[in-house]
Amino acid sequence: MDERANERATKMPPVWGRVPPRNRNFTGREALLSRLGKSMAGGATTAVVAHSPVPQALHGLGGVGKTQLVTEYAWRFRSSYDVVWWIASDQPALVPATLAALAPELGLPSANVVGIDEAAVAVRKALQQGTPYDKWLLIFDNADEPESIKDFIPDGGPGRVLITSRNNRWTTTSESVAVDVFERDESLAFLRKRLERELPRDEAHRLAEALGDLPLALEQAAALQLMTGMPTEEYIEALEEQTRPLLALGKATEYPHSMTAAWQLSVQAIEERMPEAATVLRCLAFFGPDPIPRDVFRRGNKVSEATSMAPILADPLLLNKAIGELNRFALIKVEPSTRTITVHRLIQSLLRDSVSADQRESLRHEVHLLLAGSAPTSPEDTAKWPAFGELLPHVEPSGLSSCYAEPSRRTCLDVVRYLYRVGDYRAARNLGEALRAAWTAQLGVADPHVLRLRRHLANTLWQLGEFTESRLMNEETLELMQETFGADHEETLAVANSYGSNLRALGEFERARSRDDESLLAYESKFGPTHPGALRMLHNLGLDHALLSDHLKARDLLKLTYLEMSSATKGISPWDVQNAWNCLALVVRLCGDFEEACDLAEDAYAYGLRELSPEHPLTLKASKELSIAKRAAGDLSTSLELIQDTYSRIEKVLGPNNPDTMASAMALSNTLREAGRLDEAFVLAKETMTRYRTVYGNQHPYTYGCQSNLALLYRLRGNAARALEEDTDAYKGLLDRLGPKHIYTFTAAVNRGGDLAALGDFAAACRQDHETVELLASSFGERHYLTLSATVNLALDLRASGREEEAERLTGETLSAYREAFDPDHPHLLRALKGERASWDFDPPPL
Repeated sequence: MDERANERATKMPPVWGRVPPRNRNFTGREALLSRLGKSMAGGATTAVVAHSPVPQALHGLGGVGKTQLVTEYAWRFRSSYDVVWWIASDQPALVPATLAALAPELGLPSANVVGIDEAAVAVRKALQQGTPYDKWLLIFDNADEPESIKDFIPDGGPGRVLITSRNNRWTTTSESVAVDVFERDESLAFLRKRLERELPRDEAHRLAEALGDLPLALEQAAALQLMTGMPTEEYIEALEEQTRPLLALGKATEYPHSMTAAWQLSVQAIEERMPEAATVLRCLAFFGPDPIPRDVFRRGNKVSEATSMAPILADPLLLNKAIGELNRFALIKVEPSTRTITVHRLIQSLLRDSVSADQRESLRHEVHLLLAGSAPTSPEDTAKWPAFGELLPHVEPSGLSSCYAEPSRRTCLDVVRYLYRVGDYRAARNLGEALRAAWTAQLGVADPHVLRLRRHLANTLWQLGEFTESRLMNEETLELMQETFGADHEETLAVANSYGSNLRALGEFERARSRDDESLLAYESKFGPTHPGALRMLHNLGLDHALLSDHLKARDLLKLTYLEMSSATKGISPWDVQNAWNCLALVVRLCGDFEEACDLAEDAYAYGLRELSPEHPLTLKASKELSIAKRAAGDLSTSLELIQDTYSRIEKVLGPNNPDTMASAMALSNTLREAGRLDEAFVLAKETMTRYRTVYGNQHPYTYGCQSNLALLYRLRGNAARALEEDTDAYKGLLDRLGPKHIYTFTAAVNRGGDLAALGDFAAACRQDHETVELLASSFGERHYLTLSATVNLALDLRASGREEEAERLTGETLSAYREAFDPDHPHLLRALKGERASWDFDPPPL
C-alpha cells in the first residue's frame, strides 16, 4: 500500500459522522490496513459477492486496538467514500437511532418526522440502492452480539461495512479478520511515538515483552512514564514485583498477568500523585461500560452516605482536576461534547478485582447512591426522559436492583415507570419481574415498595397483552393494599382503576363500568374531582360507556377529561393528555361526526409527534385513529397510507402479538377491503383473527367482532355460505356476551343480513334487516346514521323480494332523513344515493 498516496488525497467525504478523532499516536498495523484496503476496495478476496463485499469483522481481545485500527482506516481512506458513518454498537438499543440520524444526510425524512425505526429502515434501503451515494462506509464498533445488529446492516449494495467485536461468531456472517497484539516492531515504534523520545532498543524490547505487546497496556505504561518521568528499568522492575504475587494467585485469565500489573502501577502512581483521582477511578469501575454522564456527579453531590466520594463531590474543582488527571494517564476517556466519561471495560474489571470483597460492596453501594441521588423524580414528566435514558445503561451493570437502600428502591421503581411511559414494555417487565423476585424475598409480599412495584408491573403486563397475569396480580395486590394502606389510599384506588381495565380486557364491560363508577366516587370523595387519579378514573369510565355503545355519554365524559387534563398544572403529563385526546377522537367518530373526528385525531397525532415521539405507542394509536376517521369520512387514499405506515411501525415497536399491533392490523385489513384489495385484506384478517383468539380467547367480544370482519371478506370474495356461518356464530356469541342492543351485535346482524341476501334468501334477509332496524332505532334513534344505513339495506332486500312499493317508500324516507341530518357529502348519504349495500366492520378500540 502506498500510504503517502492516500495521505495526499485529503478530501473529506460529503457525509462524515461520529467518527472518533484521529489518534496521533497510531502506530503500525500496516499489514492489516493493507488487507482491509484491498478487501474494502473489492479486490481479490472471498468477501466479494455480486460486486458487494459482505461485512468485514475485526475481532480480538479487549484492549488489542480494534477501534483504533478502524478509526485509522476511516481517516486514511476517507477520500474513497462519500459517506462515512460510525455507529457505537455496544448498546444495541441505541443502534437504530444512530443509523436513523444518517437519514437527513441522504435526503430522507428525519427520525423526528417519521420515527426512529422508519428512518433507520429508509437509511438501510437507500444505502442498499446506492442513492444518493454509492460509495459509503458504515462502521459498527463493539458489536459483540451479531444477532443484535444484523437487521441494521445493509443487505448488499455498493457500499462497505466494517465491524469491530470481541466475539468471533461474526465468522459465519462476514469476512472475519483477527486482530492480535502488536508485532514487536510495532510495539517499539508505538513506544517511541507515545513517549516522544528515543528508547534504547533493548530497553523498549524488554518493556514490550513484559507487557505482552498488548496495545492498551503499552498505552498505559507510556502515559505513566510520561506523566511521572519514571525510567523504563524502574518501571519494568516494579512491573515484575507486581506480577509475581498475581502469578501466585493462579487466576485464569485470557490477558497476560503483566497487563494487570501495568494497570496497578498506573493506579499506584495516580494514588501517590492525587489520591482523589484514584478514588474517582475506583468509583467509575462500578458503573456500566457505556458512557457515564458527568452530571451524575453534579446531580448526586448531596449524597452524604457516599463516604469516599463525598469530599470530592462537594468540591467541583477537585472533581474536575481528578477527571483530568485520569484522562492524562489514559485510564479514562473524556468526551467534552457529550459530557461523558468512558472507562475501558477491561480496566473496570481489573479495578473491581483489585479491591477486597468489603471494599467492592462499599464502592458498589456508593455508585447505587450516586445513581439514585442523580436520578430525576418524576418518570411521567417527558422533560426528564433524557436524564433517565442516560442512567438506564448503568442500572443493571451496577447492580442497582440488588440495593435495598430506600433511594435505590425508589429509583428502580421510577426506572420501571419510565420504561412503561416511553413504551418500552418488554424492558419494563423484565426489570419489574427481577425487582419483584428480589424485593419480595427480602421484604415480603405486603411491603409498600413491593406493592407499588406490583401495581406498575401489572400495568405493564396489561400493555403487553398478558391480561390474565395482569388481572391475577391486580386482584391480589388490591387485597393486600386494602389491608396495608386502607381502602381509600391513593395507591389502593390506583389499583382499583387498573382492575377496571382488567375487566374490560375480559370483555366484562358492564362489570368494568360498575366498578369504575364506585372507584370514581371514592376518588372524588377523598381527593376531589380534579385530582389526577380522579381524572384518569373519569377517562376510564368514558371508555366503559363507549364499550357499552353509550357513545354520547362517553363523549361527554371524555371531553370533560380532556379539558381538565389539558389545563391541569400538576400530576398530569403529556402521556395522560395524549391518551385522553386519542379516546375523545374515537368516540366523536363513533357518534358519526367524521369530519370533527378527523380534526381531533389530526391534532392528537401532531401532539404525540411533538410531545412524545413518532414511535411512541400512544402516538401510533393516534395515527391509527386518524386513519380510521379518514376512512369513515371517505378519504380512502389518506387512510390507507396512514394505516400501512402505522402498522409497519407499531409491529416493530411492540411485536406482532401486542393488542395495539393487532388492532392496527385489523384496521389495515378493513381499509384494504374498502380499497378493493380483497385478497390482501383477507390474508391479514385471517392471520390477525388467530392472534385475537390466542390473546383474548374464543368468546371475547373483540374476537367475535374480528370474526365478523372475516365473514364480510368471505362474502365479498364469493363465499357467502361461509360468511353466513361465521356471522351467525359471531352474532350468537355477541348476543350472549353483550345483548341485542350493542353496536358489535348490530355489526354481526347487519352483515348477516347481507350474507342471506347474497345467497338469494331475500325473505330471511328482510326478517333479519327488519329486526335490526327496529332495535337500532330504539337504541340510537331513527335518524342515527347507523339506523339509516341499516334501513338502506332493508329497502334493497325488500326490492329484491319483489316488494317494490315498500322499498320505494322506505328509500325515499331514508334519503330524506339523510339529507336533513347530514351534509351532502356525508359518506353514508353518498352510498345510499348510489344504492349501495351498507356493510359494517369492527375496529377494536383501546381497552
